[in-house]
Amino acid sequence: MNKKPAVAQRMMHIQPFYVMDLLARARDLEAQGRSIVHMEIGEPDFITPTPIIEAGHRALSAGHTHYTPALGLPALRQKIADSYRLNYGVVVDPSRVLVTPGASGALQLVMSVLINPGDAVLMADPGYPCNRHFVRLVEGEPISVPVGSETGYQLTADLVDAAWTSQTRAVLVASPSNPTGTLLSAKALREIYQVVRARGGVLVVDEIYQGLIYDGDGCSALSIADDIFVINSFSKYYGMTGWRLGWVVAPPEYVEPMDRLAQNIFLAASTLSQHAALEAFSDEVADILEERRQEYRRRRDYLLPALQSLGFDIPVVPGGAFYLYAGSGRLTPDSFKFAQVLLDEAGVAVTPGRDFGSYRPEQHIRFAYTTCLANLEEGVGRIRCFLGH
Repeated sequence: MNKKPAVAQRMMHIQPFYVMDLLARARDLEAQGRSIVHMEIGEPDFITPTPIIEAGHRALSAGHTHYTPALGLPALRQKIADSYRLNYGVVVDPSRVLVTPGASGALQLVMSVLINPGDAVLMADPGYPCNRHFVRLVEGEPISVPVGSETGYQLTADLVDAAWTSQTRAVLVASPSNPTGTLLSAKALREIYQVVRARGGVLVVDEIYQGLIYDGDGCSALSIADDIFVINSFSKYYGMTGWRLGWVVAPPEYVEPMDRLAQNIFLAASTLSQHAALEAFSDEVADILEERRQEYRRRRDYLLPALQSLGFDIPVVPGGAFYLYAGSGRLTPDSFKFAQVLLDEAGVAVTPGRDFGSYRPEQHIRFAYTTCLANLEEGVGRIRCFLGH
């Protein structure tokens, strides 16, 4: 009897989201009639702004259901380029903008055109888990560099320089970051870039939470140099997670091979989503998004001291995104087991640190403030009772 072909070896390195098991358990409990406060999933609770939805309806009614060019609608690429000029004073040629199926599609393109088998990519630990998996997918080596509160949970130029080897090809940073919500200053970004370029590598910057910054104005890495890959998305700030639309601004010499690859692996991003996203840059939507940004700030400013009062350690105030990465070492030796019991006994869903890397994951929990303030207050009250405070 013939044996079935084995699953490709690379899949041994692709780990699941552990939080998905907790989410499935939360849904089961809800189906049984339990009330669950969700602070585990990094998805905005706000629906897509109405003007964007209406633009999508108009696009369907107008028959915009055919493929677009692989690089995206020219009008959308222009609007994205214009947004950098308006928001950051940076002139970006729209020919460098590639519209993709989410930021994940952008990362797949970037890693595919940069990384050969065995090439290493440096990234922060803790960090977004899919980043290392995209490197594994092209048979590169993700190198997780431990970072703590002393560096704002971010890489520094010194850390990059110390971790660099002859196999290192690129460095991936995120600002604001998931799971910590911390930012890299323009100065810190420039210092990292200088080390990377001096070493002959490439810097990739994830800016998908760029619009959700609460302390200071933020900056785009595109203000530092033209030979940086910058990735962004319509998911988080624009509230378009299910539309699956993102983009990457690439150095000019990489655009043609990325175009060629996009034609082959996904042909183009969703036509409907692209037409709808044209409205995302309107003044009306900007007003809606600013109201939402302020609401996220209010949630952060409530949840941070509330969690600290319960015994969680949050030594760095996150300047963006919608996460608090809290030290739980004073409350439990095992954050994963803690999250499981908290869900079952208190009805509060959170994400344990093991989803974000191997540096002290058992001592950390990520709280997402992607639910209304009343729900956050209810969740904190339940945790307080659970801890016996």
